Amino acid sequence: MTVRQPSVQDSSYQKIYRAVKRIPEGRVATYGQIAKLAGLPGHARQVGYALHALASYTSVPWHRVINAQGKVSLRSIAGRDNHQRLLLEAEGIEFDVGGRVRLGRYGWRPRSGGAVKRSVKH
Repeated sequence: MTVRQPSVQDSSYQKIYRAVKRIPEGRVATYGQIAKLAGLPGHARQVGYALHALASYTSVPWHRVINAQGKVSLRSIAGRDNHQRLLLEAEGIEFDVGGRVRLGRYGWRPRSGGAVKRSVKH
């Protein structure tokens, strides 16, 4: 039996997922913010790829990640951007007439500004 070694991409994606799981309900974060928290500054696009790779039944709150303009990014699958908006609205997040979220009001500000660290169980 062959044991598959995790790729660098697997490791990066796991860091991204851990960062996204930290976003509390009713708050949003940008792709760039998540990249930085995952220890991947400048790799906002990779965050998008990682979230796109998630299974539909995931517990990762992917819908809480939006672009730097405060908008839901367009999806390759028609209607998915509206689905994300509906999930955010269900959490109490409001959109303006231009389809933007006020990041000053709903943007998540983590207590620690550094990269996501593995938790140590005691």
